[in-house]
Amino acid sequence: MKTPALVLVPGLLCDGRLWHHQAEGLADLAGRVLVPEVTGGDSVASMARGILDTAPERFSLAGLSMGGYVALEVMRQAPERVEALALLDTSARPDTPEQTEARLALIRLARAGRFDEVWQGLLPKIVHPERVEDPGLRSTVREMAHAVGPGGFERQERAIIGRPDSRPDLPGISCPALILCGRDDVLTPPRLHEELADGIPGARLRQIENCGHLSTLERPEAVTNAMREWLESLADQPADDAYHQSL
Repeated sequence: MKTPALVLVPGLLCDGRLWHHQAEGLADLAGRVLVPEVTGGDSVASMARGILDTAPERFSLAGLSMGGYVALEVMRQAPERVEALALLDTSARPDTPEQTEARLALIRLARAGRFDEVWQGLLPKIVHPERVEDPGLRSTVREMAHAVGPGGFERQERAIIGRPDSRPDLPGISCPALILCGRDDVLTPPRLHEELADGIPGARLRQIENCGHLSTLERPEAVTNAMREWLESLADQPADDAYHQSL
């Protein structure tokens, strides 16, 4: 079974480069692979509406980090249009006051003309400690951040700050769901993904070893393989087949 389209939603300060390996590696399972623009809106609701306005009537949906918050909002607005859902390195929870204050501090830094300090300061939190000095990874993060820019970054942060609590919505998700994270993700640690997997009926949980928050860039092959199994499951996965597996 081939999904009509696969929509891959980037995270904070990210663009299509976040999903490069997956877009290429999964193209044979999707009629189209789409990476939506998520820098223009300042709420997850507006970002989700933008995706729904441009996506085909039926599609499979994956989101990483902020992209996961947007994907959960798509599920609130139009669950009947989503054939399968993948949530990567994300959370169903709303922002805590401490997280909000940290985001506002980064916004102030960007407004002060110190935008490079924003992505450089985030880097140790979004990649595995062993990869922080990886020149290729650093370059990709820097290029994505500058493509989003300070204005887009502020809008994204305000959308993240204002996102709702998605935990009450999880039991109502009925499509095949993949929950995936880096085992060493410090921003959205494994326990938050266990919460997602426990909340969504039949969800599959995958944890990637030696991997931080940007799993699609850090361990692209492992993530693409897990997503391939997820999409292939559209053909024959029983609705009540829930299992947890680590890679």
